[in-house]
Amino acid sequence: MRQNSRAWYFVGLVTIAIAISYFDRQTLPVAVAAIQRNIPISDPQFASLQAAFLISYALLYVGGGKLLDSIGTRFGFAIIMAWWSMACSLQGLAHGLTVLLLARFLLGMGEGGAFPAATRVIAEWLPVHHRATGMGIINAGTAIGSVLAPPLIGLILWLGNWRYMFFIAGALGLLWTLWWMASYRGQQQSSAIEQKSAPSIPWLKLITQKRVIGLVAAKFLSDAAWYFYLFWFPKYLYDARGFDIKHVSYFAWIPYAASGVGSFLGGWFSSRLLQSGHSLNFSRKLALGLSAALMPVVILVTHVPITLAIVLFSIAFFGQQSWSGLVMTLPADVFPLSSVGSVAGLIGFGGAIGGAIFGVVAGQLLHHGAGYGTVFALAGSFHLIAFGIILITSGVLRTPDTNFYNNEKTLVSL
Repeated sequence: MRQNSRAWYFVGLVTIAIAISYFDRQTLPVAVAAIQRNIPISDPQFASLQAAFLISYALLYVGGGKLLDSIGTRFGFAIIMAWWSMACSLQGLAHGLTVLLLARFLLGMGEGGAFPAATRVIAEWLPVHHRATGMGIINAGTAIGSVLAPPLIGLILWLGNWRYMFFIAGALGLLWTLWWMASYRGQQQSSAIEQKSAPSIPWLKLITQKRVIGLVAAKFLSDAAWYFYLFWFPKYLYDARGFDIKHVSYFAWIPYAASGVGSFLGGWFSSRLLQSGHSLNFSRKLALGLSAALMPVVILVTHVPITLAIVLFSIAFFGQQSWSGLVMTLPADVFPLSSVGSVAGLIGFGGAIGGAIFGVVAGQLLHHGAGYGTVFALAGSFHLIAFGIILITSGVLRTPDTNFYNNEKTLVSL
């Protein structure tokens, strides 16, 4: 019982870290209207700021995963959080686009290691039938941070200068780092529930695996849509619906709240199927397919009144974060712990690159008059294509005991 309680305590601690990360990355999009009074930012420049974040995020998703596999979750996560917290604070010192670009790049470097760390915590502390629920809870942290961002940032902007918001966000991350180092000491590898003794799969072997390639490609597409929604949703409300900062603070949190519900329910549903006797393969794929099926509703957003548009965004955010938590559970499901961080890093790399590329494409489309309807039509189709890729490339999902130690001994031994 004590072991189980400790495991869920760590899940909660990581959930807070993910909430902080999403609060930090939302500071600029939510406050962009206030920042523009001091630093002019066009649509292509706004896209460049997000691309700077996502490119470094992608690179360090891979590097962060490898770092965590090398030095362990405790010290690795502490380094990652401290780095991105200081980078977040740096944005508050910007007086021009150059420093903002540098700060966003450094922020992405730090945050790139967050989900590989979360995936390792899940693999170390939770048995397979609880992992989707655990990752769903952690992934709900994205919603907590995103829900809190609009009203809290609005309050900070009302009370003082927009620069304060970056300093406050950075301080929260540094406080979490101290909490993490104090509570995670001596409790990682020795007491993990399902620590494996298998050798690590060479990185070059991982990136040539059909299953890994498929997951990376699927994440490339699904996160292309997600990061567009995440970074451009407040700006869409400003530009296309005539919202001001007060209205964004009132309403922008609603889809993010729905994303948190989706994250938890998607993981819970898949875990429930597994506990009811269904196979891992069926439990994960059914939940993924249902999540993907919700995403095309966003295509209708520009054709309906704003109230219904918020509802449609909420459905799409619900489906996206249900999908995302399940995809990030798969490395813990089907790869040995010695390679979980690396696989999660590769998957996250694909997602961030997809987000960076589509963000730039979206910025150019909007700048040249294509309109939000065209961009939403593209984004609304990505998850269905991604699910098809997973079905084609993943094979039958099994736990590492079956999949790697029996069926893939040759790969592991290379």
